[in-house]
Amino acid sequence: MLLDYNQKLAIFESFSELERKDVSLGRVNFQYTGSAADKKNVVYHLHPNGNGYVFAKGIDGYEADPKGLVNIRDFSEEELRTLLKKAIFALSPEGVYEQETADGNDHELWVTPSGRQTLEIIYDNELWNVYAGEQLDGTFRTYKEATEYLTEEGFIRK
Repeated sequence: MLLDYNQKLAIFESFSELERKDVSLGRVNFQYTGSAADKKNVVYHLHPNGNGYVFAKGIDGYEADPKGLVNIRDFSEEELRTLLKKAIFALSPEGVYEQETADGNDHELWVTPSGRQTLEIIYDNELWNVYAGEQLDGTFRTYKEATEYLTEEGFIRK
């Protein structure tokens, strides 16, 4: 069953983290003021016809447009609540920075399968840096981005 405007509005308003902002043509945005990212709008242009968007850039399982938005016209209540929880987490300090790695530390060693080359991920100043010895190899905003880079380069966690 498709949700109408009022049902979607009620779902969005049930999230205490979100703040309603009325915009033009009867549309409504919902912002996450606790966002650790520059992005604050979680819900964008919920229209009285029931159409609208949720910011889902980088969230697995969703195909976002170039602006990072997913159309929610045909979402069920459960699908919408799940996406909102993921979107809020992705913008939260925990989701943006993922301060803890799998072993609970702020650094990890990664090696090539042959073991000949080692890189280290180190969390510093809200960023994840990848080092080859003392030389900086790359800087990433999230732990996930850093590990994806290392995996693509053929490294495995030591």
